[in-house]
Amino acid sequence: MSVIRSNPGARMSEAARIGDIVFLAGQVPDDLTADVATQTRQVLANIDRVLAKMGCSKADLASVQVWLNDISDIGIMNRVWDEWVDRDNPPARATGGVRLARAGMAVEMIAIASARK
Repeated sequence: MSVIRSNPGARMSEAARIGDIVFLAGQVPDDLTADVATQTRQVLANIDRVLAKMGCSKADLASVQVWLNDISDIGIMNRVWDEWVDRDNPPARATGGVRLARAGMAVEMIAIASARK
């Protein structure tokens, strides 16, 4: 079975599809000076964009890992998440506090989805 990659670069691809399973790389905000709510919206918009490129949508998400630079931001992130998530098809989710790779980054998310239609 071959791997289909989206936007492959020297270090990583933004997503990879094997059969009906799509793996998204860590999605990060565009503006590292923005507040947590704005950064969360940007990350979720990036997830929507990558999923669409790979032939699926947030309704097809199986799992999402949310990484917060400051775990005390979970309430803010959850409010934005609750506005975005497909309530009829919520994915399994885990959230943790970690030191993120770049200064100013408040949130990063990785996801796995089904591309079966």
